Order: sequence, then structure tokens, then C-alpha cells
Amino acid sequence: MKPVVKDRSQYHFLLPIQTRWADNDIYGHVNNVTYYSYFDTAANSLLIQHAAFDIHHSPIIGLVVSSSCNFLEELTYPEIIEVGVAISKIGNSSLTYDLAIFKQGKQQASAQGQFIHVFVDRETKKNTSIPQEMRDALKPFSDQDFN
Repeated sequence: MKPVVKDRSQYHFLLPIQTRWADNDIYGHVNNVTYYSYFDTAANSLLIQHAAFDIHHSPIIGLVVSSSCNFLEELTYPEIIEVGVAISKIGNSSLTYDLAIFKQGKQQASAQGQFIHVFVDRETKKNTSIPQEMRDALKPFSDQDFN
């Protein structure tokens, strides 16, 4: 079943990324695994830029437990893309991201997917609740009521 193509207006956080020479595969387009790297970069950038998440010193860390991607239009080097991030669900210890990649100047996604972080204690790796400050900071990026 073909997914409903997302529009950039559905995302309140867009991270510009320059594709790299090494992103292209032998077939001349960005390799599928690289899309997941773009998703990871954008999701973590949202946390760092808007939720004051300190990836080096925070007592909690987000581990990816699930990811998916639908490839709709090929990307190539060189081009500037923008990765849209929205929070589609927040649980006690998990965050589900709705992600899409847009070619510069295009309204419809070239790829779209989902990414789930489960937050754990940095040392013990046991699930931990997402702090209220992080929930509050992420609220503008979701339609879900977190409280």
C-alpha cells in the first residue's frame, strides 16, 4: 500500500543537510541506509536545539528501538535536503518521531518514516521517564497533549 505523501507544512522543525559525496552508491543516488542517518541527525538535533538535551552529559540517553522509511523519490549528491521532524507520540519513556525528507524548494516528501527512542539511564541502561522539562520543550513539535 502506497503511503500518503507528507507535506512540509506538517513539520515545525526542519533541519537542512547537505548530501555528501560518500552518500551516493554505485547506482548514482543516495544509498537507502543513509536516509536513516539523516533521520537520526534530525531527531537528535531537535532534542539538542529545543529540549536542551546534552548528549555527552545527560543522565539519560535515547536508544533507537525501531525505525522505518518509505522511499518516494531518489536523492543525489550534491543537493541540499531538509529533514522534517514532528513528535507523533510521547510515552512514559519513549518518543516516536514522524520524519520526512524534502528536496530544497519541494513541498512533498521524497522519503518519510518513523523513529522511536526509548530513554534509559546512561549507566544502568534501564528505562527511565522522560523529564517534564523535555516534554514541555517538545510540545510545540507535536499535536499530542503530553500532560
